[in-house]
Amino acid sequence: MAKVQPLPAAAAPSTSSSSSGDHQLGGQAYTVWMKSLVFNGNGCTVYTPDGGVAYRVDNYGCKGGREVFFMDRAGNTLIRIRRKGFGMFRRWEVYRFAHGSSEEEATPWFTVRRAEKGVAAVAMHGGAGTCYIVDGCCARKSEYQVSSTGGAVMAEVARKQMAAGVVLGEDVLTLMVGQEVDHLLVLGLVVVCGLMNRSL
Repeated sequence: MAKVQPLPAAAAPSTSSSSSGDHQLGGQAYTVWMKSLVFNGNGCTVYTPDGGVAYRVDNYGCKGGREVFFMDRAGNTLIRIRRKGFGMFRRWEVYRFAHGSSEEEATPWFTVRRAEKGVAAVAMHGGAGTCYIVDGCCARKSEYQVSSTGGAVMAEVARKQMAAGVVLGEDVLTLMVGQEVDHLLVLGLVVVCGLMNRSL
């Protein structure tokens, strides 16, 4: 299986070289290729820092389908994303599967809605309103941030840049996830952003 190599560690944002709290993630880097591993399919593939496949989405329907499944490399479903409503009332509900089980939780794990221009609002089930903000994802951009409502940056997405300085296409992204952040939640948000922009 083909591998997509991520940025070398020296080129990734680091807590020692950045004076801005927005870039002090100090977590793990993923490479996200907004392309399905299935021929003529729609979806995306998430690669680990060593270039191996970690997660995937294979949407056999049309782009921006009403329902997609986020799976690990073995094909086990981890989350299901469903599009609900129309127009300004459209939202994406994300359901989690119990660890090591095929049983889906009955209530959504979190819900994503378009808010003001270029921003998506994330509400966790049982939470008091918006808990997270995804800034830039609704404006068809390849660069955006996931942050708490308090302003703490949890993750950053940008176009992948090779060590030689070559910037890859808009469908190859680098995802930096901060420490002590639920990686599955952030990866689910990246998939939702792809569905919002009909890029998968």
